[in-house]
Amino acid sequence: MNRRKIVVLGTGGTLAGRSESSTDNLSYSAAQLGIEQLLAAIPALHGLPLASEQVAQVDSKDMDQALWSRLALRCAHWLAQDDVQGLVVTHGTDTLEETAYLLHALLAPAKPVVLTCAMRPATSLQADGPQNIVDAVTVALWPGAAGVVAVCAGAIHGAVDVRKHHSYRLDAFSSDDSGPIGQVEEGRLRLHRGWPAAGPVHPALASIAQGGGWPQVEIVTSHAGASSRLVEGLVAQGVRGLVVAGTGNGTIHRALDAALKAAQAQGVRVVRASRCAGGVVLGPPEDCFEPAAGLSPVKARIALQLDLMR
Repeated sequence: MNRRKIVVLGTGGTLAGRSESSTDNLSYSAAQLGIEQLLAAIPALHGLPLASEQVAQVDSKDMDQALWSRLALRCAHWLAQDDVQGLVVTHGTDTLEETAYLLHALLAPAKPVVLTCAMRPATSLQADGPQNIVDAVTVALWPGAAGVVAVCAGAIHGAVDVRKHHSYRLDAFSSDDSGPIGQVEEGRLRLHRGWPAAGPVHPALASIAQGGGWPQVEIVTSHAGASSRLVEGLVAQGVRGLVVAGTGNGTIHRALDAALKAAQAQGVRVVRASRCAGGVVLGPPEDCFEPAAGLSPVKARIALQLDLMR
């Protein structure tokens, strides 16, 4: 069977945003244009084997577990279709790295799932969404492409490594120490390393499909003058897990450290990460907290949620 169809799943974001002025890149409303309208306005996509579905219409700062569940299940549905070569997911930049990691951790697909975005609304003189969509479709159609990746400003980032590192520039994402997987250049790919490896579907997907709830896992940050109060309040509310974004190599203020150890003694899972943008936590072998395994705090939170859903 000719497996060439690409399914584009729209979730809103700046890419679908509108502003009253073409020179206003700040006071716009995100998630205003539907995915069919966005695709129809890009001549380079005309004639390509595309299908589309509007999964959500949201400013990605407001992404939540209910939308994640729906998106993951729709991705699983389309990936199972023999005539689908890959997926493109349009997404806001604010939480793109979280959604990318979630889909990677849940699905670990052999087919490509390409998230893309924009830093300027569709009405902007500098609208970057159309080119990002074209690049994402190029990646999804590329022979051998696999796994969950993000494409922005011509760079291809793996879901585990990608993070938003700039608040305004068009090239707002990086992969830190790992570097990008490759570049999209005039309709062709130049690869620097391999695609994300495929693997088994995470057991949590079955729970999500059955409408199971997401366990409460929160992030606390260590800083000068940190106290125990936030952790104590979360434990009182029944939190199931905590990710601590430590300073430097995952170090934790002594007051916060004591509160986290007390929470752990009450059955709360505690994961140690770092608030640093680069590097991994090289904790001591006798560390009483679980390691984040190189994940950023927001991704470590997702990993812990999924593990608690097993």
